[in-house]
Amino acid sequence: MARKCAITGKGPLSGNNVSHANNKTKRRFLPNLRTVRITLEDGTTRKIRVAASTLRTMKKNG
Repeated sequence: MARKCAITGKGPLSGNNVSHANNKTKRRFLPNLRTVRITLEDGTTRKIRVAASTLRTMKKNG
């Protein structure tokens, strides 16, 4: 399963670890995914992986 939000499509970003000596090594910024249970129109439930920032936005907008 991919590290990707099922609603917004947010995925991993890449960047650098920068040491005190300014050495740069590659790193990944992973999204903060949470597994949530949603109810579909036909009454069945399904688990999807959603970013925590998406859950905050959904809670704010209702």
